[in-house]
Amino acid sequence: MSDTDDYCLIDATRPPRADGPPYAACVLCQEPTEYPESCKGVTLCPVCEWREAERTSCSG
Repeated sequence: MSDTDDYCLIDATRPPRADGPPYAACVLCQEPTEYPESCKGVTLCPVCEWREAERTSCSG
């Protein structure tokens, strides 16, 4: 895949995964995420990440 094929870059940058607790709270449902508590910005739990990806996916 070349750079010109990368036209849909939803969620292109993500914070690093946490090695262990404490985890950041999801900004939507307040459940624990996979990201460290020190992570700033929008953090989503796996369920909310999946739902957001479905909502914003590139549909043809």
